[in-house]
Amino acid sequence: MVDRTKTPQEAFWAGDFGDDYIDRNNSAQLLASKLNFFSKALKQAGQVKSCLEFGANIGLNLKALQMLYPDIQLQALEINSTAAKQLKTLIGDEQVFEGSIFDYPISGTVDLALIKGVMIHINPDMLESVYEKLYRVSSRLILIAEYYNPVPVAIPYRGHADRLFKRDFAGELLDKYPDLQLVDYGFCYRRDAAFPGDDGSWFLLRKA
Repeated sequence: MVDRTKTPQEAFWAGDFGDDYIDRNNSAQLLASKLNFFSKALKQAGQVKSCLEFGANIGLNLKALQMLYPDIQLQALEINSTAAKQLKTLIGDEQVFEGSIFDYPISGTVDLALIKGVMIHINPDMLESVYEKLYRVSSRLILIAEYYNPVPVAIPYRGHADRLFKRDFAGELLDKYPDLQLVDYGFCYRRDAAFPGDDGSWFLLRKA
């Protein structure tokens, strides 16, 4: 098997831990929560005709987007081969890039660049590359949904060190690209009685 990983964090998700994550995060209830999430986070987005998700796993986010926008054109990139196989079944082989986010070759743009619960697991030294790819691939909108902290901090993740990082991802992207505007933002709470989230914050950005 070809090793496509670029950092210890990517190797972590490409291997057994990433496989186990699939089993923990695949349920009808979770899909319902995601549908509720996108209906709120994209309320100000207007019609979304195409989307590329960075780190799509098995595609639950994309399934929710298909429910909201039946004609949407979907693309994804994913480093875990088990998840990528399921993604290809969902949206087609040619729409899935299997490999490192840092190797993704941008060949066009989409209405919406989506990244949800991924940048918190990216090596902080490599974030600038991710910001650039999100910006370049989006023709109009960027949706970020990650754990927020006003200053960068690393916290233990399921017994592992240097695998989860919190910071103001959206703020850093806004500072990096002055033509980006904050359209909307919100918070998902794990104690929500109907649609529990993961205590993450989301930010919808638009190119001016």
